[in-house]
Amino acid sequence: MSMTPISLTDRAVTRIQEVLAAETAGAMLRISVNGGGCSGFQYVFDVDHERGDDDLVVERDGATVLVDSVSLQYMDGAVIDFVDDLIGQSFKIENPHATASCGCGTSFSL
Repeated sequence: MSMTPISLTDRAVTRIQEVLAAETAGAMLRISVNGGGCSGFQYVFDVDHERGDDDLVVERDGATVLVDSVSLQYMDGAVIDFVDDLIGQSFKIENPHATASCGCGTSFSL
């Protein structure tokens, strides 16, 4: 089964560049999926300095995102965006596998 790569919007790339610029050299944004959250699964965002052997690496214009193989099965084909609206700033993941998501946008169900 081949998985569709994860893509980044221009806004997400800009924000990832800003976040990583404040970190030490070699920093990357790791996105993972954990059980929990108000909809069953939740996205977790961390800064990481090491790539795992099974990581999908998405690089665009100096922004590097890592997704481990377990999380990728829940996220293949997803689009990572960054929104700045009345309720605040956050990364938003448009996930084609999610059947529902919560209002905060950080958790989803399948």
